[in-house]
Amino acid sequence: MPFDVRRFDVYRKVPKDLTQPTYTGACISILCCVFMLFLFLSELTGFIATEIVNELYVDDPDKNSGGKIDVSLNVSLPNLHCDLVGLDIQDEMGRHEVGLIDNSMKIPLNQGYGCRFEGEFTINKVPGNFHVSTHSATAQPQSPDMTHTIHKLAFGEKLQVLRVQGAFNALGGADRLGSNPLASHDYILKIVPTVYEDLSGRKRYSYQYTVANKEYVAYSHTGRIIPAIWFRYDLSPITVKYTERRQPLYRFITTICAIIGGTFTVAGIIDSCIFTASEAMKKVQIGKMS
Repeated sequence: MPFDVRRFDVYRKVPKDLTQPTYTGACISILCCVFMLFLFLSELTGFIATEIVNELYVDDPDKNSGGKIDVSLNVSLPNLHCDLVGLDIQDEMGRHEVGLIDNSMKIPLNQGYGCRFEGEFTINKVPGNFHVSTHSATAQPQSPDMTHTIHKLAFGEKLQVLRVQGAFNALGGADRLGSNPLASHDYILKIVPTVYEDLSGRKRYSYQYTVANKEYVAYSHTGRIIPAIWFRYDLSPITVKYTERRQPLYRFITTICAIIGGTFTVAGIIDSCIFTASEAMKKVQIGKMS
């Protein structure tokens, strides 16, 4: 007897003359197809789109930076002449620079009575501070006015991703124009390393920060008031990492198969129940008539 491979067919075919189409079955089939199409499009949208997963860990993510962090500062002092404005940097490694001018620019405001300071510089990955003051001026003014507006203070690479909401420029827009002109301003920053990894595996290193501030009048040892805008910073050991991911293909195929199989099965059960109930009702009616 020759071997017949058709014996392994688990999808046995029923002749058409043994099947009975119904209006109810047609409606359920149409609704079933529409429902499957809706679920398929929903899953396809989710498969094409990317998701961003975040995690926390203790590490220094950018070990190739040489222990340095890039800083971008943009601040306006509308009542202080540009000749008096300077940037000083100090930290716990012994760095002490007064009147830093590298990669900085001073733009006169209010017909020369004010100044807008824009600078890019690096700081060490240790606690320290940088401050805008008149300390580097050749002659100290009698009444320096430190009222200001901070347009930007950012650390590390520029990171602009729509679905990543973070405090990368927490002081942007800070307005202290109504403050005491002779007051010093202390901004206490807690810097948090942040890593963003896209689908290609490219990593970008940035820093978020939280801020607290206070305002006070400080006197020098000679009794003069020398106000400044202080940014005192410390680094958090916790790193925030955002990873861009896409759903694997095998998971998408598995979900589609589950949608098709599950929908057909449920629709078949519903159709069978309706058909059985309909036939039972017909038999009851025939019994009553007889």
